[in-house]
Amino acid sequence: MTQSHLPRLVVAAPSTGQGKTTVATGLMAALRARGLEVSGHKVGPDYIDPGYHAVATGRPGRNLDPHQVGEERIAPLLLHGARGADVAVVEGVMGLHDGRLGTDGFASTAHVAALTRTPVVLVVDVSRMSRSVGALVAGMAAYDPAVEVVGVVLNRAGSARNVEEVRRSLRLPVLGVVPREESLATPSRHLGLVPAGERDEAADLVARLGEHVAKHVDLDAVLDVARSAPALEAVPWDPTREVTPAAGGPVVAVAGGRAFTFAYAETEELLAAAGCRVVRFDPLTDRSLPDGTQALLLGGGFPEEHARELARNTALLAQVRDAVRSGLPTVAECAGMLYLLDSLDDTPMAGVIGTSAAMSERLVLRYPVARAVGDSLLARAGEEVRGHEFHRTALTRAARGWTPAWEVDRELIGVASPTLHASYLHVHWAGHPHLAQRFAEAAAAAVPVAAPPLAAPEPTVVEPHEPADPLLHHGDREVGPGLLDLAVNVHPEPRPAWLERALAEGVRASTSYPDPTAARTAIAELHRRRPDEVLVTAGAAEAFELVARWKQWRHVVVVHPQFTEPHAALERAGHRVTVVHCRAEDGYRLDPAAVPEDADLVVLGNPTNPTGVLHPAAEILRLRRPKRVVLIDEAFIDTVEGERESLAKDRRRGLLVVRSLTKHWSLPGIRVGYVVGNERSIAGLAARQVPWSVSTPAIHAAIACTGPAAVAEAARRAARIAGWRSVLLTGLVERGVEVVDSQASFVLARLGSGTREALRERGIAVRRADTFPGLDGTWARIAVRPPETTGLLLAELDGVLDGVLGGVLDREHAPA
Repeated sequence: MTQSHLPRLVVAAPSTGQGKTTVATGLMAALRARGLEVSGHKVGPDYIDPGYHAVATGRPGRNLDPHQVGEERIAPLLLHGARGADVAVVEGVMGLHDGRLGTDGFASTAHVAALTRTPVVLVVDVSRMSRSVGALVAGMAAYDPAVEVVGVVLNRAGSARNVEEVRRSLRLPVLGVVPREESLATPSRHLGLVPAGERDEAADLVARLGEHVAKHVDLDAVLDVARSAPALEAVPWDPTREVTPAAGGPVVAVAGGRAFTFAYAETEELLAAAGCRVVRFDPLTDRSLPDGTQALLLGGGFPEEHARELARNTALLAQVRDAVRSGLPTVAECAGMLYLLDSLDDTPMAGVIGTSAAMSERLVLRYPVARAVGDSLLARAGEEVRGHEFHRTALTRAARGWTPAWEVDRELIGVASPTLHASYLHVHWAGHPHLAQRFAEAAAAAVPVAAPPLAAPEPTVVEPHEPADPLLHHGDREVGPGLLDLAVNVHPEPRPAWLERALAEGVRASTSYPDPTAARTAIAELHRRRPDEVLVTAGAAEAFELVARWKQWRHVVVVHPQFTEPHAALERAGHRVTVVHCRAEDGYRLDPAAVPEDADLVVLGNPTNPTGVLHPAAEILRLRRPKRVVLIDEAFIDTVEGERESLAKDRRRGLLVVRSLTKHWSLPGIRVGYVVGNERSIAGLAARQVPWSVSTPAIHAAIACTGPAAVAEAARRAARIAGWRSVLLTGLVERGVEVVDSQASFVLARLGSGTREALRERGIAVRRADTFPGLDGTWARIAVRPPETTGLLLAELDGVLDGVLGGVLDREHAPA
């Protein structure tokens, strides 16, 4: 044994949800910003928090899990991960003393703190407590003499009076008082936080966390705590002492990218020590496995969030299927196993393992000892490993013809063979280095995967009839040179002179940074609200992004069919969306009873795009619940005469209304819209808005479009649209076309299969509707236009329908 002096501290809490990740990650970033080399560690098996630690420290995030690696390896792994660091910050798991059930706290934060003789700083959420904090902290500190609790960070602090009351109740030093800051929340997903690797703004978020913590926590006091930690009598873990190099330096392809973010750094270090050349690839974007691949490692992640993108990479899926079936040594954990199934949530996958999986309501969370059922690529019959399972998917049926990989709690899971090992179980190979040794030896003996045949390059432009992602397909994709545009819902008449003057003035004023204050005031006056109840946005699209990233929504519901951008924004923010369909037999009208009671965010349009259905305001208000936000997209409400059923002036809590000025005022290139709601909601959204996101011309347009002249012109335009719409509806119905009763500037019509494409060939562009959830290719959305334009559409439609009828008659009278 040697003595190693490593300044270190553990950031713990009385329970989950106190803000450990926020404070721990912020501390790492703040200390690094001071010029210190910081190593980040996480108690337990979690993959996601270490991803944020890596962003904060610039070093791999590390796990300290006695269950998976054994007590004897905890201090060595801590020293290994902290090589060259000035300080180590260890984030705890759950409550300080919460460990594996039935083991009296084994693998708890307290257990790791005791094993590593590391002082503990408690993070306590004081938003709903005062003097009780003192009793809580005193109990936590005294509960286990082997654990040294040395200080407290008060999190989500409110008033100064309450903070002072809390301070007086404590017998330990207060190292920081961190106020509530909703803009720094990390969005949740069904397994916890959204991985840093899936968040484009992760670096910015972590930097802001660091600034926030540096402002409110005494970093010098924190460093004093870390430096008070005694020397560790342990030898740093070294992967070269755990495995023997295999011959030939085989290439091991390791899945990465946004869909496969779960990995322990020590796994790759063991493989490298075993002589392998580890090469990462991204199953979302790479068309083939790395050159010379002799083994494949598919780790964990969220493939269900990226299933459609994974399925589109058919070249890689085919190569993986053929290679694994041909004996390529392959290890697949959880998400990796899902990638090898026939399908995931009805989306085709690689098709190696003959079964499918789907999302379920049940969360599987266990921390088991697993026993190998038979000899396989990784394990030998009867061998035991310690791992963890954490997933919401379930196999639709057992895979036939395979030997199970493990027996866990008397249940057989996964599949195994001499060349494949796949299951839901995650295993930390530092605790079982023989797994890495066997995998490396199998790789060295394997034949490299043949390079796929050269194929024609993929087209860089997706045709309108082949949307890359249905949720991201919009009407502007349908138009083109020589086409009469009935696909885009922008008002066809010229912009009013007063609006042109406002835009020109906005351009002249663009030498200064934009200030939306006057626009907020103008919009507030229009809707009889206060300015702090209005947020001006760069179109409705920015509003949807802000709402998606505002809170850690637990259950998001989008009512379809409707404009798909809110749905796409929620998915980009890491939320899993529940779809509630308005039914055709009900005329696509809202049924509030169909929305799940536990939904905390419900999104719908009014009038709805693409159906044009105008839902009664009273029906929408039936959706209100305590702690639920109802987001109404009123982008087309200004095309409705009298803006009836609008809720923009309704100041009841829980309502957010999004408006767009794009369509009615022909401003798609200016990008201007707004959100109205109660002041706390608007403040929460504003905190997430990028500075100066709304341009000066857009601000001038917003002011102009809410003035008296605009109100009068908007009413005149709505009346003209109603007349134009009547001409279109009558013409369609007379031709036997099924239509939905629209109140907007477009009509949803069931033209039949192939009719939209035939119209396009005749020079008419209408909006495909099969990219809206709940509709198929027989439907199309047709923009309302003046009667002379509608006449051109109807004439070409007659030609298409006559051709279809003629073809039917020809077939009916053809000789037998």
